Amino acid sequence: MIIEVIGTRLNDVKEAELYGANRVELCQSMSESGLTPSYGLIKSAVELVDIPINVMVRPHSDSFVYDENDLKVMNEDIRMIKKLGANGIVIGPLTKEGTIDEAALKILLEEANGLEVTFHRAFDFVQDQQVALTTILKYEQITTILTAGGNGIATEFVSNLVALNDRTKNTHLTIMPGNGLRVNELEEFHQEVKPRALHFGAGVRIGHTFANGLSEEKLRQVRV
Repeated sequence: MIIEVIGTRLNDVKEAELYGANRVELCQSMSESGLTPSYGLIKSAVELVDIPINVMVRPHSDSFVYDENDLKVMNEDIRMIKKLGANGIVIGPLTKEGTIDEAALKILLEEANGLEVTFHRAFDFVQDQQVALTTILKYEQITTILTAGGNGIATEFVSNLVALNDRTKNTHLTIMPGNGLRVNELEEFHQEVKPRALHFGAGVRIGHTFANGLSEEKLRQVRV
C-alpha cells in the first residue's frame, strides 16, 4: 500500500523518507488547504530524497475554478516542476457548476506529459462524484484521485469510498483516501474501505498540527 504524506518544508520531506513514507505531496500554505510550493523547495526536495515527490499545482485558494491567466501560471509551474525532476503533479480544475473542467484539464495534462498526475480534493466539491469519476476515467494520465469521499473527513464517507474503489478496480486509477485520517482509526477504516493508498496530513504529525514535524511513531504505526 502506498503511504503518501504532505510535506510543506524540507524537514518534512527528509522525515517522510526516513520514517517510511512512499511518497510526498509537496505544497505550502496548508492554512489555505495547500498551494504551489516555491521553486527552491521543489528543487531541494527532489535533490534530497529518493522517494517520489508529487507537487501541488494550485495558484490560489479562491476556488478550484481557473481562468486563462491562472492556467498560464499553472502551465509555467508545471514546466518548472518537470525540469526540476519531480515525479508528478497534483491538480483539480472545476467549473463554476461543480463539474470537472475538461477544457482546463486537457491543457494541464498536455503540459504535464511524462509526469504522474493526481486529481486532488477538488473532487470532493463536485456536484456528483460518480459523474466526475466517469470524466476522470477517460484520462489515463491521471493515476490517482485524492478524496475523502465527500466534503468532510474520510471516515465519515466510508460507503462512498467503497463505491469509488469498486468502480476503479482493474482500471488505471487508484482511489487514495485522505483528509482527517488518524492512526487510531485506521484498522476499522482499512477493513471497510480496503484502500490501495492512503494520504496523511496533520494526522501523522506531532500534536496533529502542521506547526510541528512528522511523528516517527505515527508513521511507523501506519506502515505496520
